[in-house]
Amino acid sequence: MNANPLLQDWTTPHQLPPFEQIRPEHFEPAFDALFAEHLAEIDALAARAEPADFDNTAAAFDRCGLKLERAQLLLDNLTASETSPDLQEVERRMAPKLAGHRSRVYMHEGFFARLDAVHARRDSLGLSEEQGRLLDLIHRDFVRAGAKLQGDDRRRYADIVSRLAELTTAFSQNVLADESEYALQLGEADLAGLPPFLLDAARAAAEARGLPGWAITLSRSSIVPFLTFSARRELRETAWRAWTGRGEHPERDNRPLARQILALRVEQAGLLGYASFADYAIANRMAGTPAAVHALMDQVWEPAKARFEAEKAMLREEAAKLGEPADIQPWDWFYLAEKVRIARYALDDAEIKPYFGLDNMIAAMFDVAGRLFGLEFAERHDLELYHPDVRAWDVSRGGKVIGLFLGDNYARQNKRGGAWMHVYRWQARNGGEALPIVVNNNNFAKSGRGQTLLSFDDVRTLFHEFGHGLHGLLSDVEYRLLASPNCPWDYVELPSQLMENWALVPEVLEKHARHAQTGAAIPAELVAKIKAARHFNQGFETVRYAASTLIDLALHERADAEGVDIAAFEAAERERLGIPPAAGMNHRPPHFGHIFSDDAYAAGYYVYMWAEVLEAEAFAAFEEAGDPFDPELADKLYRHIYSAGDAREQRAAFRAFRGRDPQAEAMLKNRGLL
Repeated sequence: MNANPLLQDWTTPHQLPPFEQIRPEHFEPAFDALFAEHLAEIDALAARAEPADFDNTAAAFDRCGLKLERAQLLLDNLTASETSPDLQEVERRMAPKLAGHRSRVYMHEGFFARLDAVHARRDSLGLSEEQGRLLDLIHRDFVRAGAKLQGDDRRRYADIVSRLAELTTAFSQNVLADESEYALQLGEADLAGLPPFLLDAARAAAEARGLPGWAITLSRSSIVPFLTFSARRELRETAWRAWTGRGEHPERDNRPLARQILALRVEQAGLLGYASFADYAIANRMAGTPAAVHALMDQVWEPAKARFEAEKAMLREEAAKLGEPADIQPWDWFYLAEKVRIARYALDDAEIKPYFGLDNMIAAMFDVAGRLFGLEFAERHDLELYHPDVRAWDVSRGGKVIGLFLGDNYARQNKRGGAWMHVYRWQARNGGEALPIVVNNNNFAKSGRGQTLLSFDDVRTLFHEFGHGLHGLLSDVEYRLLASPNCPWDYVELPSQLMENWALVPEVLEKHARHAQTGAAIPAELVAKIKAARHFNQGFETVRYAASTLIDLALHERADAEGVDIAAFEAAERERLGIPPAAGMNHRPPHFGHIFSDDAYAAGYYVYMWAEVLEAEAFAAFEEAGDPFDPELADKLYRHIYSAGDAREQRAAFRAFRGRDPQAEAMLKNRGLL
């Protein structure tokens, strides 16, 4: 046990995990020891003889369980980015144990009694805003975790939390298995229409899987370009069905799991007095109620469908010219949309990509962070990391290192799909300064030779995740439980979506968007074409996003404790909402990891559009100033948005930056829906 690296102090630079020393078999015994250690800390807080106050209760709780959190963050990151069968078994075994431990902590009667007493007199304690928010947060989390329940209800709630952890872990692992195992093999006869960058990536994917020829995977950076460029309609259909059919493999069908998850969430919400899980989940976000979410989506749904129909008419015209079927199917849309984009906007994705090399775009986002926030990034080549693809940078501000940033940008078979930010350590000062260790994950198709080239959609994703990364790196709070991005989920997407805007700032592009072969700067006319085409296909994109959002809400607004037939419900909702078949959805329920791999985005896929309202208003301030790097606005952005974490109430923080409450008009205009 003493040799277990998860129980030792780490003397590595930045106290990074000693990755090469850590084995899957270390986790379970380490967690057992760390559970006991953490509970002993909580027991000690509960047993203190002196009267409960903020410092010996809320601030002390914030300092507890640091080694346990360190181990859990490590497991979370590895199982998402560099997993293995052994690690997945650890994940399955530990999920209910971790959930059970959390229940034991958050249902600790002795500690909650002291916490409740402090919270009851919070207005008379002379607390700062940050201290008050920490006290409110901890108290709310205890109540939402069942601390006030008694008897059978208390035991049942803990059982539900544990079982949900098992089910959501299984759901996530099933999707990963579907994504990892699939490869559409291509031979010479199957390459019609595919541009060089896609052929290069497809050959690299085939080589990584030990296959001859070329292979298309279910990574978005592989499948979407294939659907966009392949002239082989039957192969597009095959790829599309594999992509949208994730989670329905006969041996690992996620639909029964989703049904059980939904039934348990209904029961969970009911035990706490909520009418539905949507009411329970959204009460803890900026929106507050499902009605507020519907009010936003009502402004979007019908205009998006109308715009979609106009776009479909354009695609039908193009299909007729090409001799393609007029009955446009989902596997036709990306292909025909690209033809229309070229015809109407003279904008060819294959022409764009050579200007967006990954290394250049990383330099671009670092440049933006430097100009906005005074950050400097110094790459470290001496650190032991978990995979050769991962890169690391010391991040400095004002000559002082403020954190470590990791970039893990390539798709792998043992890495889940999508893009996300996570941390290995939160920023804090309570109990000693802790610098954040932040990781950005993307799933770009790695080039087999030369620089990996990105679509502009990929560039936006890179900047989006970097926005999350900056939120973590710039966090400047006292208490780790309030550290960025620990804030409501419909606010946490503001820093990420806002950062996307700087990907199209002309001076950023002129400096960094350089042709992979010639080194020439991207022509101003090509940038103008990209901007001119921004509204094109927004009906399609908005319908796909909104459809997934509305079905997520509908699933979680149910009060049916027996669960629901997922397939039948999806079909009925598609019909009721009038979801156009040719558009489909961003995520179908069987692979909708946002809402079924854990509860962070459950009844919460709407958060991207909620934050988009904030983001559109925020960047409009820079546009009104006539300078995307306006120093005064950048300083306010740092103080009120990126560094504040949950130490300030979000509406007040946004108002302090913008000078007014947000309105949806700028977002609707940006999407071309006005």
